[in-house]
Amino acid sequence: MQASIDKLTSDAPSASLAESHAYCRTLAKRAAKNFYVSFLTLPTVHYQAMCALYAFMRICDDIGDDTSVSLSQRKIALQEWRDAVIVALEGGPATHLSLPALYDAVERFQIPREYLFAAIDGVEMDLGTVEFATFEDLSHYCYHVAGVVGLCCIHIWGFHDDRAPAAAIECGLALQLTNIVRDIKEDAQMDRVYLPQEDLERFDYSLADIQHQRRDERFRALMQFQVSRAREYYSAGRRLYDYLEPVGQPILDAMLRIYGGLLDEIEHRDYDIFTQRARVSTSRKLAIAGSAVLRHQWRRLTQR
Repeated sequence: MQASIDKLTSDAPSASLAESHAYCRTLAKRAAKNFYVSFLTLPTVHYQAMCALYAFMRICDDIGDDTSVSLSQRKIALQEWRDAVIVALEGGPATHLSLPALYDAVERFQIPREYLFAAIDGVEMDLGTVEFATFEDLSHYCYHVAGVVGLCCIHIWGFHDDRAPAAAIECGLALQLTNIVRDIKEDAQMDRVYLPQEDLERFDYSLADIQHQRRDERFRALMQFQVSRAREYYSAGRRLYDYLEPVGQPILDAMLRIYGGLLDEIEHRDYDIFTQRARVSTSRKLAIAGSAVLRHQWRRLTQR
């Protein structure tokens, strides 16, 4: 990833805003498998801002996940990226093709900059061995990697209720808990165990059991507990719908239903996350996004 960033850097100062948007759009379309389809429910200016936000988050993650370089090199690269973002958001020269679009989104929708830097902090938490003693510890981490994303999103979508930020954080937690359940196998291979140690102990399950892919009754009970917890946060986060401006309601509906579909798929497979990664088909995601728009339009018509 670092090599590709270096390649892009030399071209960035001369990049126009349109070129920056095109870069972010291409990256989002290629990499945001569960999010991109929901972006299509948005008007153009909001869609562009979501692609810029996604590109920023993707670049952060890719730097942190670049196993071709050492941990110390990744830390240096993250600091260089943080510095580049600071300069760009202060109106200085953009040293990456994504940054003009990010600057435009932050200025246009008044996204608090501290959320972006909190997201970089979250990536730094992922460097090296990852484990959490309690769910409270995990929730603190989830705020940095998902809650702040939700807070950025509601500024792009618009909200009219002071309760929206807390609900956005709950939505982010629901989505991140879904990622954690889906990616247990892959994360363990990178020495990352996001399931709290207190949960593993509660069900007498261990890292060694994960590494040996033991899918027994202990594992099923552990997964049932994790899925139920995630669904509780989906239920709490859905109240955000009523706090958003109309433009943001269909995308929230689509996101929650697409990610909720991953939990449905995991349950349908009897919690087998070891032999095949759970996914929602592209056709299903398109159907969900389309129905989200129609449901939103119908709701507005019936409320007049």
